[in-house]
Amino acid sequence: MRRLLLALPFALLPLAIAHAADEHDHDHEHGSLGAHEHGVGRLNAALDGQTLELELESPAMNLVGFEHVATSDADKAKVAAARAQLEKPLALFSLPAAAGCKVVSQELESPLFGDKPDADDHDDDEAGKDGHEHHHDHSEIHAHYQFNCAAPGALKTLDLSNVFNTFPATQKIQVQLISANGQQGTEVTAKAAALKF
Repeated sequence: MRRLLLALPFALLPLAIAHAADEHDHDHEHGSLGAHEHGVGRLNAALDGQTLELELESPAMNLVGFEHVATSDADKAKVAAARAQLEKPLALFSLPAAAGCKVVSQELESPLFGDKPDADDHDDDEAGKDGHEHHHDHSEIHAHYQFNCAAPGALKTLDLSNVFNTFPATQKIQVQLISANGQQGTEVTAKAAALKF
């Protein structure tokens, strides 16, 4: 089974990654799939009417500086600090006050947070937990946000400067943006961190 992540609508990505990880732990450690690249994050953004959805995926290395489960107090503090930053998406994504965006829902997921990768939509699927050993050589952090924006017309740009400032190990972010103007894919860096909706 090859990873067909790019072919999937991004709403399914966390699911696909959780399941693909089961089978690909060993073959992609030295592979060149490019899905897990230190310094590179991915952001999916969709604006539909007043609803804005943002999904940030990043190797844990970019956000906390390591990928193992935190055991020392210092590591746990780094994980807690990163999580606290991710829990303030309005500030992290510099959403303009004029847009009147409020957080409707947010989900943070990572093996570093003690989450089980299978926890997505499988509350009743107990069988899946027994047969899989999860080796997190490549820990990812996923953050999924949904906002309701009273004045979406004020969302003219998406400025990721704060993401780079907050997590300086992040060098570039690959963005997929879906809005009334269609779909665009682009890369942003700390020097050019804004893109137009």
